[in-house]
Amino acid sequence: MTPPGPPGPGGPSGLAALGALALLAACPLFLSDFFVVQIGAQSLFLGTVALSVIFLSRYAGMFSLAQIAIYGASGYTVAIVTATHRLPWITGVLAALLVSSALAFVFGLVACRTQGIYFFMITLAQAMLLYRFVDQDHVLANGHTGINGVRAPSFGAVSLSSPDAFYYVCLAAAAAMYWLVRRVARTPFGLTLQGIRDNPRRMRTLGFNVAAYRVAAFTLAGFVAAVAGVLGVWYNGSISPGAIDMSRTEAIVVIAVSGGLAHLEGAFLGALLFTLVTNFASSYTSRFNTIIGLTFLLVTLFLPEGLAGLLRRAARALPTSRRAAAPPPSRPTSRAGEPP
Repeated sequence: MTPPGPPGPGGPSGLAALGALALLAACPLFLSDFFVVQIGAQSLFLGTVALSVIFLSRYAGMFSLAQIAIYGASGYTVAIVTATHRLPWITGVLAALLVSSALAFVFGLVACRTQGIYFFMITLAQAMLLYRFVDQDHVLANGHTGINGVRAPSFGAVSLSSPDAFYYVCLAAAAAMYWLVRRVARTPFGLTLQGIRDNPRRMRTLGFNVAAYRVAAFTLAGFVAAVAGVLGVWYNGSISPGAIDMSRTEAIVVIAVSGGLAHLEGAFLGALLFTLVTNFASSYTSRFNTIIGLTFLLVTLFLPEGLAGLLRRAARALPTSRRAAAPPPSRPTSRAGEPP
């Protein structure tokens, strides 16, 4: 897949971002538990996986299909540590982030020396490799059945099995990962990545280790996907090979592209659209995958910049219309002997 061109502005303004965060934080006050968890929380952790995809695509020019595998490795690690070996949840979270980041590093070492369609296919092979491993392994991953009985932790009197508490943890994690990615993109490391994306040969001539930067970016994206993996296994209470099969990989691609590969916030907009269509289409027809495909096709055809691009154009049009409605400023009249 061809990476997008040079990005536009770095993202929404700080005031707009705070406004969006405040609106999301207020959702549990006026929405039912179904919308808070099934729509809100699920959109947030799926959007976090898509955020890792968009980060690699936008800033490093690498469209990865291995992010759902890293997400699954994180979930499996939490399940093995907490449900199988009955260790504390904090141990499971730390182990998941460490194992998944290490796996992303190894995947990056293999894939990041290639470009274009070759990178795309290698990351797809890596995703399928992990899927086949957990599907056939009965010692750690319990084969096709997977691991059940994963419980969300409690903090004193507050349990993450509560819809509102889990939603706020997902919101905090998604906001932190979004801030992290935007922050990294503005550092010298992020600027170097963009230079490598645009012209790797020139950056290599200037003395930059192109492969090392790509591997580092892939590892960072793996960490972001690993955070989502922890939330995903808490949400489902279990994990099985079906959580990381080809259909889930396709879902993350649909989320990232429909949200907008050129905009980080598109990850969460695409996840919201995908979650809404999945939940409500399945209530009315058994062919909900067809509806998801048609929705994705329409967004791709008529909104090439995704939902985030549509919202940005609408936001830019508002001040323009206000300026057009305002009367033109009056020119001061010139006095005799002075040029107009």
